[in-house]
Amino acid sequence: MSNLIKGPDGKPRCSWCSATPEYIDYHDEEWGYPVDDDYHLFEKLCLESFQSGLSWRTILAKRENFRAAFRNFDFDEMARFTQKDIDRLLKDAGIVRHRGKIEAAINNAKCAKELIKQEGSLAAYFWRYEPDRKKLAEPQTVSTCEESVALSKDLKKKGWKFVGPTTVYAFMQAMGLVNDHAKGCVSRTKVANARKQFKRP
Repeated sequence: MSNLIKGPDGKPRCSWCSATPEYIDYHDEEWGYPVDDDYHLFEKLCLESFQSGLSWRTILAKRENFRAAFRNFDFDEMARFTQKDIDRLLKDAGIVRHRGKIEAAINNAKCAKELIKQEGSLAAYFWRYEPDRKKLAEPQTVSTCEESVALSKDLKKKGWKFVGPTTVYAFMQAMGLVNDHAKGCVSRTKVANARKQFKRP
């Protein structure tokens, strides 16, 4: 049971919540609940890309700054960003100032628009990669799965950047394509119920 901790209310939660108090609300209210909103999905994949090599704690603390800097991750607006925007973002101390990741986010906004033309929505595309629950490893024991590898490969083929299999798996965990809450965690059953009621796009 080492993958569980007691939360401030005495209830068991995933042990990663102990890293910072801010994780509790994120864990309880967001992580693992299924999402079908294209803008929310795009935002999360962008933020996971920015997290590459860093901690989620760093990104979560800057999330509102990221939203302001990237126009709430409206991919239609982001696709029109120019060099002037890149220069603006590189001077923004409120976000992660990594040129490659900033340029990747803008590139991926253009790719998102193209993908929606082809698939109807990002949600319809991403949810096709929902793993078979019976084939998944024990919660929080792996950092990739067969489907995250396949999704990463297809996104890269379509021109997306900073979307490796580990980044994509973290996205899948967060957006509810898998329920990776630890067994015994107070949120595991809640997320399982939300996934049962969720209408796949």
